[in-house]
Amino acid sequence: MEVAWESDDFVIDPTRLTLYLGKTGIDGDTFKNEYLMDKYGIQINKTSRNTVLFMTNIGTTRSSVAFLLEVLTKIADELDQEQEEYSNAERHLHRKRIKSLTEDLPPLPDFSHFHHAFRPFTDSQARDGDIRKAYYLAYDEINYRYVPIGNGELEQQIEDGLELVSAGFVIPYPPGFPILVPGQVISSSIITFIRKLDVKEIHGYQPELGLTVFTEHALQTAIES
Repeated sequence: MEVAWESDDFVIDPTRLTLYLGKTGIDGDTFKNEYLMDKYGIQINKTSRNTVLFMTNIGTTRSSVAFLLEVLTKIADELDQEQEEYSNAERHLHRKRIKSLTEDLPPLPDFSHFHHAFRPFTDSQARDGDIRKAYYLAYDEINYRYVPIGNGELEQQIEDGLELVSAGFVIPYPPGFPILVPGQVISSSIITFIRKLDVKEIHGYQPELGLTVFTEHALQTAIES
């Protein structure tokens, strides 16, 4: 570790321990809540679709590490026992869950572009955008509307050539980074990604309402301002 810290451009933080869960068939959020928190009172903050992250610090004791290792060993033994008792149908479902967590991962969409109402430069190739302007424009409820994803309306509008522009941040947890920011044009690949997400928490998106997009009048106002 000392050599890596002195000579490598990037190193893995030894205080952060990533546990890969893909081959258990259990997603990170379920493992965090049902296996660690509910059964053993172990609390962690960071998960992904197929991992959990243990963060140690100067206050982490040997006994807490020993307890964690004991718990993980016990969980592994329990999972092995469960799998041995699976019926053929249950084993088939288990393989499907593993495939979902290890192979069928939704492709992360590329950033599309900012609507020209929020571009600080006239160069059409510039990727810069005035997020601040778009963010505060969405403060007024009259400037945005909701477009649902489930009924195909949003995809149809995109296919018809209409530029739908996000009025807010859309951030799935995990992993906790935005897939849409204020002022960004919504693309078909982004909608596909949202559809395939199986996380329970997506900030900025309410399934019963849909995505928030700027009205045409708001966009025209932003262009003229």
